[in-house]
Amino acid sequence: MHGKAGVIESAKVAPGMAGAIQQNPSIAIMRIAASFANIFLCSPLTSTLLGFLLLAPLAHGLPVSGLYEQRVAVENESLAERNRAYQVAFRRMILKVTGNERWLESARIRAAAGNAGDFVQAFAYTTEETAGRVAGQRHLEVQFSAPLINQLLAAENIPVWGGNRPSVLIWMALQDAAGQRSLLNSETGAEIIDYMRRFGEERGLPIIFPLLDLQDRRNLSVDAIWAQDELAIQAASSRYDPDSILAGRLLFTATGELVGLWQFQFEDETQTFDGFDSELESYLEQPLTRITSQLAGHFALVPGGRSEQSVRLRVDGVRDFSDYSALLEYVRGIGLVRAADIVSVDGERLELRLDLQGGADQLFDLIALDRDLLPTDSGESVDSPLLHYRWMR
Repeated sequence: MHGKAGVIESAKVAPGMAGAIQQNPSIAIMRIAASFANIFLCSPLTSTLLGFLLLAPLAHGLPVSGLYEQRVAVENESLAERNRAYQVAFRRMILKVTGNERWLESARIRAAAGNAGDFVQAFAYTTEETAGRVAGQRHLEVQFSAPLINQLLAAENIPVWGGNRPSVLIWMALQDAAGQRSLLNSETGAEIIDYMRRFGEERGLPIIFPLLDLQDRRNLSVDAIWAQDELAIQAASSRYDPDSILAGRLLFTATGELVGLWQFQFEDETQTFDGFDSELESYLEQPLTRITSQLAGHFALVPGGRSEQSVRLRVDGVRDFSDYSALLEYVRGIGLVRAADIVSVDGERLELRLDLQGGADQLFDLIALDRDLLPTDSGESVDSPLLHYRWMR
């Protein structure tokens, strides 16, 4: 139920707010299946498509599982201790699902935390083991009901951050009191990396680190990171194709203070902000919390919100009925989509009308987190009522 710190599990969480696909199940599907059967027999997979699949990027949006699950250390299995653990797990879960600490201050959320057991779907006690030997620490693993939690959040107009989340590539340059600089890696900053990975696991933020191989070191020097060279950082990061980039510099002063500067690149915008603290974890927590809140604010949606806009989605490369089914399942999994109607099928092209909970720009950003749909150069823009893609799965 609960993955190790820093590990992003591959299974996607089933979205609880996906729009239903509206169609005639008895006639439309049969006609489309027959059409795709003919297409499949005469349309082989092109070498261009195969080449793209083989050259898929290392990063990009990543699925985060276990959004409604938590693991809390307990002293015993008494009812009082279980209720205490429920409340701790509930607050952690709300923070992970929403991505923003401010929602914990909601009066309704605070009241719900006091009755966290009402939202529990399942729980289990586990004992921590080390190298096959029982260490003795007991944990309560809690799975909350996603529908009940989403109902609670919707009642307060609190947005939910879905399971497909933007990746964050982190570069850091460290300087000691003697003036020696080094790139952050497992040798120079193991404690920093461990904390960042724990933060990513607890908050559902897909954090990745560069390989720091010969190519990375040739493309980006420690001095370039220290100077916050925006273009150099961006160019060196391109091989990982991340959704966002966090680059930091950290000076360990002789008096024990931590002084630094952070640069965050996201959506063609760059922000720079200071860092200062006397404790390493709190120094690192500040920028990570800031960017997590920003990313959640960009992608999160209020469950069950009303439709605000309709757009047409044109998809090429839908070769057979298997592709058709997979595409509809994919569209169904986008939380922004309230409903989808099939407009037309023409060869390998499928066109849908989507009723959105938000705007077309949000849909564009959510699709960009995946590699299942690739934008085509059809002269259309994100502001157009028609979004044109190629199915790549």
